Amino acid sequence: MVSVRGGGAWWVPETGVVQAPMAGGAARPELVAAVAEAGALGFLAAGYKTAAAMRDEIERTRAATSRPFGVNVFMPSHDAVDETALDAYAARLAPEAARLGAGLGAPGDRTDGWDAKIEDLLADPPAVVSFTFGRPGEALIREFQRRGAVVIVTVTSVAEARAAGAADGLCVQGVEAGGHQGSWTNTDGGTPLRELLPAVREVTAQPLIAAGGLGTAADVAEVLALGADAAQLGTAFLRCPESGASAVHKAALADLRFTQTALTRAFSGRPARGLVNRFLTEHSAHAPAAYPEVHYLTSPLRKAAAAQGDADALHLWAGVSYRLASAAPASEIVATLAAG
Repeated sequence: MVSVRGGGAWWVPETGVVQAPMAGGAARPELVAAVAEAGALGFLAAGYKTAAAMRDEIERTRAATSRPFGVNVFMPSHDAVDETALDAYAARLAPEAARLGAGLGAPGDRTDGWDAKIEDLLADPPAVVSFTFGRPGEALIREFQRRGAVVIVTVTSVAEARAAGAADGLCVQGVEAGGHQGSWTNTDGGTPLRELLPAVREVTAQPLIAAGGLGTAADVAEVLALGADAAQLGTAFLRCPESGASAVHKAALADLRFTQTALTRAFSGRPARGLVNRFLTEHSAHAPAAYPEVHYLTSPLRKAAAAQGDADALHLWAGVSYRLASAAPASEIVATLAAG
């Protein structure tokens, strides 16, 4: 794993490849360990898990590989919620719930178990800890660093990059990325990676991980030439056997019926990129900017859709390069991406 990239940062993989922390089950220990063994930097996703479940995955990954890996944590939500709009959206989704034989979800913890997860990670941190939807305070960043952990902050704009503070590195996420936009505020839009990356490189000397719509060795080589120290890919690993993505999700990525991706708040209340299906098409315009309230509201529907094989009612997160996703083993994917 030792590399001369990133000003000599030891955590930057020599392959130039980072596996994205995909919350919801895809980035399970089997995948993270496989990409680590192949010479990439893998990330577990703590999002939507309890601290105990997060710790279990850390220990399972450690048992499968001695190589470094990371854990990604969601920052607590501070969205101001329009309860009237949320109630209207719930009423709109009631027929979906009835069709799927599922109830609508109840509100849950807005912090995603932040305190418990941070306490656990500080007690025994992995090699790398990354943050999405904002950045922790300087004191917490320094505390992780004192305990030997590298701290990465996800940024989606030059302004966020300037405000990243003492982080050891930045994950620069372009609008092409699959899944949630990691922006610090629940806002629309985003910046293409190949525009954002050089702009961020202009304002910081920190090591940069480029993310968003990457799918080939040529893409990896291109972002390294634009100033990145590594390239992060998520969708590229979704179909591999080590991925924990649902069978419905894996099949949809290769299904010619799905022809494009789009950003939507329909499933979670935050902009996230997925394959355009019926649910996204019918409900995107009506979904309020309310995270994680919409996430909790739709959770039973999404679980029912996955269980029933209903790809048109499921959140099919995917970046714009989803057609390039392969069902090959993770080690082969890493080797192919690193070839450039």
